[in-house]
Amino acid sequence: MCMIAVIGLLFILAVRGFGHFWPATIIEAVYYDIANENQPVPVLGQLVETKEVSLEQLQSAGMQIESVNGSQFMSRHLMKVGNRDITGQDFVWVLQDYLHNIEQPRELVVIERREWGNFYGRVEALKKEGDIVWQAQAGQAFDRLDNPLFEEQFSRVKTLIEAIDKIEKEDISSINHGLERLRLKERRLALDYGGPLPDNHVDVIEIKQMRIVFNKHYESLQKELARLYEAISRDTLIALTADGKKFEIPLAKIVHVFQPNAMSLPDKMAAYLYKLVEFLTDEPREANTEGGIFPAIFGTVMMVILMAVMVTPFGVVAAVYLHEYAKQGMVTRLIRVAVNNLAGVPSIVYGVFGLGFFVYFIGGNIDTLFFPEAKPAPTFGTPGMLWASLTLALLTLPVVIVATEEGLARIPRSIREGSLALGATKAETLWRIIIPMASPAMMTGLILAVARAAGEVAPLMLVGVVKLAPSLPIDGNYPFVHLDQKFMHLGFHIYDVGFQSPNVEAARPLVYATSLLLVAIIAILNFSAVVMRNHLREKYKSLES
Repeated sequence: MCMIAVIGLLFILAVRGFGHFWPATIIEAVYYDIANENQPVPVLGQLVETKEVSLEQLQSAGMQIESVNGSQFMSRHLMKVGNRDITGQDFVWVLQDYLHNIEQPRELVVIERREWGNFYGRVEALKKEGDIVWQAQAGQAFDRLDNPLFEEQFSRVKTLIEAIDKIEKEDISSINHGLERLRLKERRLALDYGGPLPDNHVDVIEIKQMRIVFNKHYESLQKELARLYEAISRDTLIALTADGKKFEIPLAKIVHVFQPNAMSLPDKMAAYLYKLVEFLTDEPREANTEGGIFPAIFGTVMMVILMAVMVTPFGVVAAVYLHEYAKQGMVTRLIRVAVNNLAGVPSIVYGVFGLGFFVYFIGGNIDTLFFPEAKPAPTFGTPGMLWASLTLALLTLPVVIVATEEGLARIPRSIREGSLALGATKAETLWRIIIPMASPAMMTGLILAVARAAGEVAPLMLVGVVKLAPSLPIDGNYPFVHLDQKFMHLGFHIYDVGFQSPNVEAARPLVYATSLLLVAIIAILNFSAVVMRNHLREKYKSLES
């Protein structure tokens, strides 16, 4: 039953999540809107979901509707019509019996934009530097695969956008980081000196020279940015909505252009893989309802690895002390009771403790001792990756201690006595015999710790996780690994997209896809640990026998 439940869960997550990336067919129809006195309204979009609803339910919602063919149920479709900046909504519900003249024209396009979601319609014309270079004619509809002008311009704009992103996210970010380090260095010198340093001080002169170099480089980058933005601002696409209204879309705001109705099965499969890879490697857009989730994947894996590195030595040392060195009396029994009770403490309590102890107490004192020049802005006295990892290490510590102690208890006493009889000290016996033989149990504790920590959300909301992190905790700026930075996490991303999103219908498939990905990451981490545990178990099996 457990296997059936797990397989069923994974199947639902996969179908509802990864099915979202398939380029579905676009339909065009006329809908006789009941709420508007059966006035014909053109609709154009993709079918997302179909439900059977009763007439009684529709009538109770205020719809003046009657039975068709004597049936007491009607099919209701959820259609993604996009064009949110024009109509104000991405999705509409329509009744199957009131849809007429349903067609699937080949020229219909899905334009995925950086803002306002998808646009559904037809391409009317293409502009280059303000001049029309292609115009749709009678009998000549837009076909991306057979339009070299569009491919040439779109590729050019994408290249320019990549150059802009590099300047903004790497070059200018590096300059800002350097200027901030100069500011902190100048303030630190002033604190050490007891006041502002004289202008002829050698350190002040060096800081001023470096600042001049940074500012000159920044000015040159700004000029280059202005040139690039000017180069892409006049290339646009003129599109038509379902009701024939013209809408001009800058090519710089377009991510992809698809024509699902004109695509063959291999083309759709290629587009599907492209979107799937983009989901895994890109940054989120549109309040996390578009784009990818790579920052959340990176943050989750890095936090779990840091947590494992922190919790394993502390858990092993505590277990070894309790089992091998501590006198087995009342105090030791009370400690074991406390460890077992800690395993049942709600995770949010650990989050509150981490916020108070790690962030405010330890982080605040670290800022006072080592980063006084940055105050009152906190450096480590604010939630971040380090404190989140420590909090989860504390949360999973009882699991590692209990599993390691059980492994130590299973090692026969004769092995200890034999090692001591051969002249080894107790420390040598422990380090070379006991701990290696107990390593499979340690790995079991680590597996359980990783499985719990990777899915925790409540404590992370207090000690480091945010909705959207502007940069990764690892970059090219010194000291390269920024454990003081806030980060994204798959568990919190699921919560945010599923319950805090302004566009629920658009976010729903991403909740399923991200959930499946989180389960997959936990499974991969656990599988790696299981392989290591089995290897260690086989290695030391002969000693146990």
